[in-house]
Amino acid sequence: MIVAVAVEHELWRALSFAFGMTWEVLWALILGFALSGAVQAVVSKREMRRLMPDDSPKTLAIASGLGAASSSCSYASVALARSLFRKGADFTAAMAFQFASTNLVIELGIIMALLLGWQFVLGEFVGGPLMIVFLAILFRIFLTRSLVEEARAEAEKGRLGSMEGHAEMDMSVEAGGRSLWKRLRSPEGFTATANYFVMDWAAVARDIFGGLLIAGALAAWVPNSFWQRFFLEHHQTLAKFWGPIVGPAVAIISFVCSIGNVPLAAVLWNGGISFGGVLAFIFADLIILPILDIYRRYYGWKMAGFLLVSFYATMVGAGLTTEFVFQALGIERHARNAKVVMASLSWNYTTFLNIVFLMLAAALIWRYFRRGGGWAMLKMMNEPMGDAHHAHHGAHAH
Repeated sequence: MIVAVAVEHELWRALSFAFGMTWEVLWALILGFALSGAVQAVVSKREMRRLMPDDSPKTLAIASGLGAASSSCSYASVALARSLFRKGADFTAAMAFQFASTNLVIELGIIMALLLGWQFVLGEFVGGPLMIVFLAILFRIFLTRSLVEEARAEAEKGRLGSMEGHAEMDMSVEAGGRSLWKRLRSPEGFTATANYFVMDWAAVARDIFGGLLIAGALAAWVPNSFWQRFFLEHHQTLAKFWGPIVGPAVAIISFVCSIGNVPLAAVLWNGGISFGGVLAFIFADLIILPILDIYRRYYGWKMAGFLLVSFYATMVGAGLTTEFVFQALGIERHARNAKVVMASLSWNYTTFLNIVFLMLAAALIWRYFRRGGGWAMLKMMNEPMGDAHHAHHGAHAH
């Protein structure tokens, strides 16, 4: 009986931490996905393919900008990168797009600001572009034409990954001579925003809430003393190098990607990982084990191995570089007070914002099922799509 009560208590503590963090960031998640949906509503995926012909600095900058305007779902970004590559985009540009679509998106910055603090947000948006620069340099030096052609041949086999349909769906509103603001204000702009909002939520909900549950369990069950020893907190100089090296390794085995990494990062930061280690951990959402398996299916074993090594190196390098730059500027965060809180409801600004943004979410969900894609589109998120499907789903946005 005593054991059963103790187990129930520990489970309750883990769930309480998970719910507390969920309540703390709920309004920000809704805001981030709504803004992302609005951006995607006016950015055509057809245009993306045309703008990535090579690996020049200009093209990589464009690819990064387009990635930042895309879905934050890691699985969808990986699938879309392969689609862009198969349809003529440069491989390096496609990978830059992939990095930006998970590390430079609006919703990620908002959640990081709430849980970790503004220094980490700035670090993310400094380290993200650095990571893309490092990746381009590594690809220029080590990526051979024969390996790219071998990867293209594997990609043409069309093996399925995850979120194939979601990556391919283009529901943006055509310009028709209208400004961006006019397109967003139009009925079809509202519908397109609602389509992307609901489908992006459907794509990443598993990772977000999975990350919150794992973060809650770690906060409840793993003492900070364990993390402090693991991250060598009492050896300050060594810890600065160790954190970025081990951070991606922790991410690889966590099975959580995209925004779901942020609650875990908050637990690790309070536990003693270095500033650069947190950034490297968050950057590593594109090398978790399920996504590595997708690289294998998409591009073959050789390219999957090459991506793992090159991505890992860029994540470590970006994390380390950002930490040392911030340290030199005196803006590195030191306080170990990330928001890892237990459940408690009170009438404060968080509760008010959650109510307001839940109403916004309800309006977008209503629009989606009334005028948008509905259940039929949700069922197609994991299916590869042909031209007929593109035309059908594009029509939903108008």
